[in-house]
Amino acid sequence: MNRTVRTRAVAVLAGATLLVGGLAACEGATKTDAAKGAADGAGAAPGAPTRGSSPVEASWLKTVKAKFAMAEISATDRDGKTTTQTGTKGWYPSAHDLTIKGPDSESRSVMTGDVVYTQLKTPVDGKPWMKLDLAAGGAPAPRMNEDPAEYLALLLGQPKVALVPATATDAPGTRHYRALLTGADLQAADESTKVMPEKDRRYLRESVKHLTALEADVWIGKDDYPARVVTVSHDDKGASSTKATFDGFGQVAPVTAPPADQVADFDAVLQGGS
Repeated sequence: MNRTVRTRAVAVLAGATLLVGGLAACEGATKTDAAKGAADGAGAAPGAPTRGSSPVEASWLKTVKAKFAMAEISATDRDGKTTTQTGTKGWYPSAHDLTIKGPDSESRSVMTGDVVYTQLKTPVDGKPWMKLDLAAGGAPAPRMNEDPAEYLALLLGQPKVALVPATATDAPGTRHYRALLTGADLQAADESTKVMPEKDRRYLRESVKHLTALEADVWIGKDDYPARVVTVSHDDKGASSTKATFDGFGQVAPVTAPPADQVADFDAVLQGGS
């Protein structure tokens, strides 16, 4: 079965929300100096300086080390339809355990690496989960993971990032950064961006190359972790927006796949079981 058919079938079986966010295929960070910097900063006391040449880079380095956080994400597509995701997000490698609610659907989705497990409303052969390997037949197409490290990575090395004056609604110690980036800005890279492992940097650029513009607001808390993100993405088909909040960095349990004996393969579900 080719990739197009597989993707369309997933939308029919699990609802379009299955592939909304959370399906990035960024590989784990290598043990470069950047990764070592992340480890050095992870144990710092809240508000303590973290290795990095800018506050955004310092936050990225610390966030990379945390690996997991709790997330609440609300995404509105070009047609005005809103999907919400609530649960655990992971990065480097990508992972999630989310309850995803769309206008007419609700499902639980678990991802570890390139494999997505969707909880079925009706078990197949007694198995309540469907498994889909996004890398089957070749490397998966780039897609956004919508995790806090990824949002920060979009701002790395960008000269157009500005510090916004604090407001009465901002928590004490919070720093609010705003960037209005063109498609060319998103593809540009400088020495600051190279703090990322090269394979992850290339993947991120691929995942946003269809965008003509990105508006991003990121609030970094006094603990140096990103607490809130608001983005508006523009491409030749229109605009979509995302609002996200994150907390519990490094304090939540890692995502684990469902037991193998409870999982039906995608093709088995497509065929209606044995």
